[in-house]
Amino acid sequence: MEFNIRKLNPSDYDDVLVGWWKDWGWQAPAKDFLPENGEGGLMVLDKDTPVCAGFLYITNSSVAWVEWIISNKNYEKNRAEALDLLLDRLILTTKKLKMKYVFATNDNKSLINKFINKGFKKGSITTELIKVL
Repeated sequence: MEFNIRKLNPSDYDDVLVGWWKDWGWQAPAKDFLPENGEGGLMVLDKDTPVCAGFLYITNSSVAWVEWIISNKNYEKNRAEALDLLLDRLILTTKKLKMKYVFATNDNKSLINKFINKGFKKGSITTELIKVL
């Protein structure tokens, strides 16, 4: 399967991602909670059909954080392959930025296995804590 991959653009958050989060039964993160106000990530497409997307937080240390991986629930054809491509490209981006560590949190079993297959080590079970100021 031949996929296209591109950087997220200004309309992706409202036109695509919010709907995907809703389809999966999740609350969409606020746009300003995401890197680059919702544009700090990548999207994989099958021709013109968006398949999956993910974000990359760049820190002021040697750590990059891959987060908010989401996919088109209605696209089943090659979603697993598209997610593999997305993770590979996000990891490659961190290498190009000379980051030393890539951090990820996730509770989706199949996605966790994809991370592990890419060399991630499983850490401890955590609880996310967020305070809006």
